[in-house]
Amino acid sequence: MKPNHPKIEIMDTTLRDGEQTSGVSFVPHEKLMIARLLLEDLKVDRVEVASARVSEGEFDAVKMICDWAARRNMLPRVEVLGFVDGHVSVDWIHATGCRVINLLCKGSLKHCTCQLQKSLEEHIEDILAVVNYANEQDMEVNVYLEDWSNGMKDSPEYVFQLMDALIQTNIQRYMLPDTLGILNPLQVIEFMRKMVKRYPHTHFDFHAHNDYDLAVSNVLAAVLSGCRGLHTTINGLGERAGNAPLASVQAILKDHFSAITSIDESRLNDVSRVVESYSGIVIPANKPIVGENVFTQVAGVHADGDNKSNLYCNDLLPERFGRKREYALGKNSGKANIRKNLEDLGLQLDEDAMRKVTERIIELGDKKELVTQEDLPYIVSDVLKHGVVEERVNLKSYIVNLAFGLKPMATLRIEINGKEYEESSSGDGQYDAFVRALRKVYKVTLGRKFPMLTNYAVTIPPGGRTDAFVQTVITWSYEDKIFRTRGLDADQTEAAIKATVKMLNIIEGEYGK
Repeated sequence: MKPNHPKIEIMDTTLRDGEQTSGVSFVPHEKLMIARLLLEDLKVDRVEVASARVSEGEFDAVKMICDWAARRNMLPRVEVLGFVDGHVSVDWIHATGCRVINLLCKGSLKHCTCQLQKSLEEHIEDILAVVNYANEQDMEVNVYLEDWSNGMKDSPEYVFQLMDALIQTNIQRYMLPDTLGILNPLQVIEFMRKMVKRYPHTHFDFHAHNDYDLAVSNVLAAVLSGCRGLHTTINGLGERAGNAPLASVQAILKDHFSAITSIDESRLNDVSRVVESYSGIVIPANKPIVGENVFTQVAGVHADGDNKSNLYCNDLLPERFGRKREYALGKNSGKANIRKNLEDLGLQLDEDAMRKVTERIIELGDKKELVTQEDLPYIVSDVLKHGVVEERVNLKSYIVNLAFGLKPMATLRIEINGKEYEESSSGDGQYDAFVRALRKVYKVTLGRKFPMLTNYAVTIPPGGRTDAFVQTVITWSYEDKIFRTRGLDADQTEAAIKATVKMLNIIEGEYGK
């Protein structure tokens, strides 16, 4: 390995520090699923899955993960945060089947004297007692130097005295947290280089927090300074402003530092979506790498440039991350964006037709209406007054009802390729009942697959009017293809049903082929 291509170890703490995001709580089976995705799919080196002594549910979750990991020879890659509390944390962790404890020690004089109300010598004695006991239980020990950043700013001699005492043990990794997110990259470089110079054969991890929006920058400064391990979370989850997001860290390590990691980039987006679903924390549309819009060109000049030697592309190619480039349709689109979308749909228009379609899309954009690629055939058909869209599916009638104390019901009659079907179902909401009835038609009566709904977004104009038009955009997955359909109506359920009928016509067109 070339010296300028450092190998960086990634420890993901989504299941421990990430779960400290306000409002986030993973149940045991969700923790197991995320741990499996992190270790098997993303191939992170290590995962921190919990804090000791939290709850019975947390104990069960760690036990499930460790049972699974042990069967796959991955148990050494599973870690749990423990405390300097004699035998208590070690016994709790050992009983779950985990064999790695990340011991939380005090990395600043202020934390040691004010929180523990102990001297450094007393704290060292307590730490060594836990380390020795963990070793007796055949457990590996890493240590966090909590508040290390303030320790290096205000009491560096305390940090060095603590390290001098611990370096004599068989502690595997020294994990250096910027616990309060106070550092900037220049300070990280200064402090990390001091640590590496003084303890050159020691494995240091850096654990960043994002209070000043500097977590990713600080992580990279740590790597530049000789740090060998990094702590990340999926989607940047974590206490307060969060931790360094794995997707961004991975991309910058590879593209700007030529660093080597074990991460499978192609799985980043999928894992990000799973964590978004389980956590309930929505990914911002403009979040690098995993945001909904980050591979979408809006300005028409960009689409034109992409047609001419990819002038507006960089090393962040969407295909690296299991995604594809899109071209937005709206008032800024221009002909190049529209032509890109038409090409994807297999449609070709002459210049006069392109001008008319472009004018209509700009008109819709001025009204703040979102236009999706799947809307294009309908717009072309409407503007040019010819049958670009073949209506294979027609909703003849439907009834949805809602009654207090009863589950919503839906009954529908639908024509598919000239033949009518009728079905009813209950659901957890009016639209859910409608979709369940549709599924019966497709899966039971026709014996065919039905698309999976992967995202449901509703936009209501500000102002509070009860008769305002609701725009519903639904994202579907069908035969490994992701697409979106839009419905617009004063009634939210009706808007969703319009979007669904558009989706059915799209898949019927594919099925017909």
